[in-house]
Amino acid sequence: MMVKKANLVGRPVDPGDCGDLGIHIDRTGRWFYHGSSIDRKEMVCLFAQMMSRDADGRYWLISPGEKGTITVEDVPFLAVELFTGGSGREQVVSFRTNVDDLVTVDQDHPIYFADCPQTGEVVPYVTVRDGLDARLTRPVYYELVALGFEERFDDEELYGLWSSGTFFPLGRLTDPD
Repeated sequence: MMVKKANLVGRPVDPGDCGDLGIHIDRTGRWFYHGSSIDRKEMVCLFAQMMSRDADGRYWLISPGEKGTITVEDVPFLAVELFTGGSGREQVVSFRTNVDDLVTVDQDHPIYFADCPQTGEVVPYVTVRDGLDARLTRPVYYELVALGFEERFDDEELYGLWSSGTFFPLGRLTDPD
């Protein structure tokens, strides 16, 4: 018996919506399935490659045959290692995430800061891809800050770093008027 595939003519197949898949990513970057930790890194990395985020902010795992939502406590990834090349305005900064994505900081993958709703502290993030972000771990952030230097923009003293030809402010050195 021969089985036909619906996608033989190049039309995209809309995978069926399975609803909530029971997968949760906690604030520390750990993945869980119905409360049980997913400890195989290879499995987490595979799921991470199938992840996307829609315009409403929902996280999805999408395979060719099915899709479903997952919950994410903060962001799905952590930036766990920093790499640099060049120096000064020619510097290029990259991160490795906990799921082994490599992200180069540039206009499409900026560093940004947001307030943590639980603690009120300002937290650093980097855009990884398609609305998916990584939180910089504390050691990586300290390493990043050590690479920065002072720049003046529009009569404002800023501390930050250059990557891929773009300046990314990490903080103000003077109080705004």
